Amino acid sequence: MSPAYHPSANGRAESMNKVVEALILVEVGEPTLKYFQANEEANNEAMLVNLELHDEHMDLALIRMEVQNQRIERYYNRKPNLHYFNVGDLVLRKVTQNNRELNGKKLGRTWEGPYRVSAVSVKRSYKLENQDGEKLPSNWNVAHLKRYYY
Repeated sequence: MSPAYHPSANGRAESMNKVVEALILVEVGEPTLKYFQANEEANNEAMLVNLELHDEHMDLALIRMEVQNQRIERYYNRKPNLHYFNVGDLVLRKVTQNNRELNGKKLGRTWEGPYRVSAVSVKRSYKLENQDGEKLPSNWNVAHLKRYYY
């Protein structure tokens, strides 16, 4: 039914042929193979089996949901691997978008420094200074710092 010069249309034509064939059988009134094999007893048995299995499927779904919730809870409650620094330690500072160089490309530096910890202001928050002793203007969280090994 499809032309030879449009091989990509062959699948569409074949699926259309199946639909047309099914419609012709319905219009003519010829019963299908499904109709011949179906009877009321077999249908009722299949429905009862499906109802019995439905509860089992629901129980399995609840178990899978509980396992997923436990995984989410474990991921959420895990402890981050944070390091604590003392005054005088050398650290590297993570380069973020607001302190990146203007012409920094995506392959630019991800850490800059080294900086010296000048003070511990609040737990996991540090004041930094560069090697010349100039203090950086804001506090830095431990999540944005890592120890500098020289």
